[in-house]
Amino acid sequence: MDETYKEQEKWGLIIQPSRLWFDLHLRDLWRYRDLIFLFVKRDFVTFYKQTALGPLWYIIQPLLTTVVFTVIFGKLAGIPMDGVPKFIFLLAGNVTWGYFAGCLNETSNTFVKNAGIFGKVYFPRLTAPVSVVIINLAKFGIQFVLFLGFYVYFITTDSAIRPTYFVLLLPFLLLQMAVLSLGAGILVSALTTKYRDLTFVMTFAVQLWMYASSVIIPASSIPEKYRPIYMLNPMTSVIESFRYAFFGRGVVDAVYICTSWAVTLVILFLGCVLFNRVEKSFMDTV
Repeated sequence: MDETYKEQEKWGLIIQPSRLWFDLHLRDLWRYRDLIFLFVKRDFVTFYKQTALGPLWYIIQPLLTTVVFTVIFGKLAGIPMDGVPKFIFLLAGNVTWGYFAGCLNETSNTFVKNAGIFGKVYFPRLTAPVSVVIINLAKFGIQFVLFLGFYVYFITTDSAIRPTYFVLLLPFLLLQMAVLSLGAGILVSALTTKYRDLTFVMTFAVQLWMYASSVIIPASSIPEKYRPIYMLNPMTSVIESFRYAFFGRGVVDAVYICTSWAVTLVILFLGCVLFNRVEKSFMDTV
């Protein structure tokens, strides 16, 4: 009888709360990779399922935004844009910012949005924000093709823009945006379980962050004495590097790049620590 009881006690999976400050369960995250891709497939298929234009919205949104920005900031405000045609300059900023903002907005609502499923079944909670980063990578891919289409047009005309060797660093720029948006998103998500006001603040805050991220105003337009402060924003360096890669124009410096990565890693660390502490008790407050 005792032997039978002991056999029944040999569990295949033991779920217990994390006791460490920085325990991300990365091994569990890999084991649940099929679930991550199920989330990706679900979101990609259902997001525009009942719309008439479907995935075309991935193209229409940045295109219309760029047209409006070109008219307002390029033509009416006359903001200098490093000598690059205004439309392609702003399209590069919008496509790059769109990936980061999409990841940040969606991951910042992880706990509240998935409270129902989190409360019923166990799986590593990080699977939800990680799937968001992957689905937005697919959106970025579609919008990047749109950018390349216009880029080829401008590069074959009289424009002086030319690609540089920084094009090879594009995967690292994507990696940094993914890490930064994941870190900031889970940081806000953890705080949102207790302070719901952040849900309303996020849309406004992301909009302000965009205006401070070189999407519209290039770093070269900032006075030199204020530029180091401007470059503390990690997204500024990412967007400037992206433009330097394809246009050969932009403020690119090793110090600014290292500072950008340092800020990114600090945000990721803080986000992981807070997410790890909140995930075991958020159902009591959400």
